[in-house]
Amino acid sequence: MAATADKTTPYFPLAGIAHDGYSNEAEATATCFCGAVQLAFPTQGAGFHGTFVCHCTDCRKVTASMFASNFTIDDEHLKHVRGREDLKTFSQSRTVAGGKTGNTMTNYFCSTCGTLMYRVGQAFPGRNFLRIGTVDDFSLHETKLLPQVEQFTKDRVSWLHPVAGVKQSEGLYTA
Repeated sequence: MAATADKTTPYFPLAGIAHDGYSNEAEATATCFCGAVQLAFPTQGAGFHGTFVCHCTDCRKVTASMFASNFTIDDEHLKHVRGREDLKTFSQSRTVAGGKTGNTMTNYFCSTCGTLMYRVGQAFPGRNFLRIGTVDDFSLHETKLLPQVEQFTKDRVSWLHPVAGVKQSEGLYTA
């Protein structure tokens, strides 16, 4: 049986080109695959609004995966460490959350490697939806960023089971 990494302490595996990510008790970084874009964000307290897995059809398409694992950060608490000028945007005004035109979601991608760093939505002013997979300290994926909710479960593929112990919502989760 192969040894596994201790995922309860900071764990920065080979993942992408940059190797300058960090985490401490209150803050961590998220970096794109090529390292051109790096963000810093709170992992608790003010500005941090929790984590969720989204199975909506928009998230499935924009991530090229069967779901997206996300966390929410207020605008004033999201720091662009580097590469803000390297971000490109793509917006769509017809989204599953709004179900109609006029609920624009804007996606922020690294212009070099294409990593989706975050999304902002007209229906969620002042909030940024970051991707857990971009967080540099992989131990946070298992601890502080463990999903609290699964939303749009009506669109979850049948071969994927619910995350144990996590709230389930058939549509957009609202507390």
